[in-house]
Amino acid sequence: MAGTSDLHKGVVIQFKNDFWIVTEAFFVSPGKGSAFTRVKMKSLTSGKNVEQTYKSNETVDIVEVQNQRFQYLYKSGEKYAFMNQSSYETIEIGADILGDTAKFLLEGMEVRAVLFQENVVAVELPIKMKYKVTEAPPAVKGDTTSSGRLMKDITLENGLVVRGPIFIKPGETVLINTETGEYCERVND
Repeated sequence: MAGTSDLHKGVVIQFKNDFWIVTEAFFVSPGKGSAFTRVKMKSLTSGKNVEQTYKSNETVDIVEVQNQRFQYLYKSGEKYAFMNQSSYETIEIGADILGDTAKFLLEGMEVRAVLFQENVVAVELPIKMKYKVTEAPPAVKGDTTSSGRLMKDITLENGLVVRGPIFIKPGETVLINTETGEYCERVND
């Protein structure tokens, strides 16, 4: 048994005679009342999504999973091909398992796969990743604000479109938060 502070994305728990993977976990400390953790999770058997709230003093039954390094290779229809970094075996993972993670994938990138009963149940990316900008409309003289936060749509090398500062140009490298999908900063190669 574990406490609710151990609940985070990628953890597998046993709940109501089923196994569930946590897709999101939020700790909430309201002004009045006791703190709690709100969890969104997906059933590993039926694919059903539910939300559950746990009080801070409750315990949960966390199930042991394996974490392995995989390399993303390519997309084929609704499947994504990955290579296990230790066995060099290639497996295909469905878009339903990847969810929003799929839009951040780049060929050749390493990810951490969560395996439960020898099946991949989740893929976790680094929180921040570098991408080359392929398209960014030019800034127009006079486009300024006093806050300096004028934004535009920029297209990244994997086709993902995010909002970035007006000074970003094609060919530059930017850092993107894979949890929020937001621009973080421009980086030098």
